[in-house]
Amino acid sequence: MSSTAQSLASKRIDSLLDANSFVEIGGYVTARNTDFNLSDKETPADGVITGYGVIDGSLVYVYSQDASVLNGSIGEMHAKKIANLYDLAMKTGAPVIGLIDCAGLRLQEATDALNAFGEIYTKQVMASGVIPQITGIFGTCGGGLAVVPGLTDFTFMEAKKGRLFVNAPNALEGNEISKCDTSSAAYQSENAGLVDVLGSEEEIFAQMRELVSMLPSNYEDNSSYIECTDDLNRVCPDLANCVGDTAIAFSQIADNNEFFEVKAAYAKDMVTGFIRLNGATVGCVANRCEVYNEEGEKTESFENVLSARGCKKAAEFVKFCDAFEIPVLTLTNVKGYKATKCSEANIARNAAELTNAFISATVPKVNIVIGEAFGSAYLTMNSKSTGADMVFAWPDAQIGMMDAKLAAKIMYAGADAATINEKAAEYAMLQSSALSAAKRGYVDTIIEAEDTRKYVIGAFEMLFTKREDRPSKKHGTV
Repeated sequence: MSSTAQSLASKRIDSLLDANSFVEIGGYVTARNTDFNLSDKETPADGVITGYGVIDGSLVYVYSQDASVLNGSIGEMHAKKIANLYDLAMKTGAPVIGLIDCAGLRLQEATDALNAFGEIYTKQVMASGVIPQITGIFGTCGGGLAVVPGLTDFTFMEAKKGRLFVNAPNALEGNEISKCDTSSAAYQSENAGLVDVLGSEEEIFAQMRELVSMLPSNYEDNSSYIECTDDLNRVCPDLANCVGDTAIAFSQIADNNEFFEVKAAYAKDMVTGFIRLNGATVGCVANRCEVYNEEGEKTESFENVLSARGCKKAAEFVKFCDAFEIPVLTLTNVKGYKATKCSEANIARNAAELTNAFISATVPKVNIVIGEAFGSAYLTMNSKSTGADMVFAWPDAQIGMMDAKLAAKIMYAGADAATINEKAAEYAMLQSSALSAAKRGYVDTIIEAEDTRKYVIGAFEMLFTKREDRPSKKHGTV
């Protein structure tokens, strides 16, 4: 391995881990196969550096592929080194982070490489829900290797050099890379939704470190807390103005206003990410109808409805949180489902997946109705009847079947405008107000928007020892 290439693969590991903490495993391993003159080529470490180190003092396992060794192609021993790393991670209960830069399977090793690569898939599936798995893509991640990030929990991708694809853009019928680069970081984050975070290598490593510091090391780890330096009773005077952009709302509620958003570029009408409340990590889910940039300018707007992509994004996130005992906080402002031909093809299935995710989750679940909560779309978003342990509502929240005026028009079809307005006001008071829902027990407490932080922290503290039994079964099918 050349010193330049060695330093590149090692530098990525050094940039990720705490200084001087990396210990390499299998550094003397080389390719075992000798076919097609492979014995004449140097294959130091067989093209992948594997080992362990720490991030903010917490143990992690890392593998980093080296493109200077046969273009980083995966041979038999290369794959076995990664599989061995997973075995150690499972034994010790620590995350695995893969840094990808690879030309694909090594043709000279054919079936040996293919079989060993299948072992990586198997290890990933066995580790799913047991330890967090994170992938960083810095070069090529193509063909069967593209399944690897799909099997991990979070994927980071270098914005300019990273390429992720099953089939290369030019291999797609009617497409060429100049028309649509389906392997680009932008496409994979905005359209495919496989990539969680984009950035430069430096930005990615900083974001990876931040994410790892917020996650438990494994599904049994209940010590992923830090000391809270923020006021637990801090008032959030501007929170009522954040109904449109719930990503900002989460940052307002969070300890020290820190919100780590995942899949920010995909299905922007749904927000998912992590905050800390009283030092503990909490998963956040909310639909969104406005997007503001760092300068406070509105850049996009949507209807406050659930889309197929938004439901899928949220469902995957809730499942992760439930697997690793991370409580879930939802902010709800939804009046229905997205009504487009494209969305209709998948909305029922994906809404069912999100509904199933919330109902199946046994972690503490708190919901805050911050705007509208109408129809079955509200049920999909963690209502009292679908599993929320505590439901709060802001005073002006509306909860019910549909908008009061629309309901009045249906019930009093043909009536004049004055009658419709009168009945709409009556319907809003009797059937759609936060107070009417609270009187029926569907809302636990009506709170002022500015007091949301302290109520949510109190609710999760109360729910800390929550235990819930479910029917014995192998697994669900939704």
